[in-house]
Amino acid sequence: MSVRHPVPLTGFIQVAVVVEDIEAALDAWCELLDLPRPEVRETGPTPNPNETYRGQTAAYGLKLAVLDCPERGFVIELHEPDANPSTFREFLDRHGNGVHHLGFQVGEARDAVVGELEATGHALRTVGVYDDGSWTIVDTEDVLGVNLNIKPHA
Repeated sequence: MSVRHPVPLTGFIQVAVVVEDIEAALDAWCELLDLPRPEVRETGPTPNPNETYRGQTAAYGLKLAVLDCPERGFVIELHEPDANPSTFREFLDRHGNGVHHLGFQVGEARDAVVGELEATGHALRTVGVYDDGSWTIVDTEDVLGVNLNIKPHA
């Protein structure tokens, strides 16, 4: 396959890990990396008109903690989903704890990169749109062993 819109490695910004128990995972990561414990943010399972999961309005709850690595230019995110349908719950049910996605900033090439991935058979799992950007989880697990989060910018 010839890729017309490659994902730039220089755009690597994120490792997202899905876990069953965010408190235990956060303790382990903070100890391993000798980092202060970040805040755990929690959202409820209300429908979000700005986010879709497999083409439907997303409505799931999530606990999220972000370990910032500014000197390296990326973050490690820990996600503990509730039982409602989401890309994170789908991954956890299928694989257990593990790396859900790698995030990349691709700038203005976002639509072209996502379009090319879709055209080659990779489904869009989640699309989230917010005031200053978007995030798109592309289902590349079976080919790459991990999903991709394609973002125009941070």
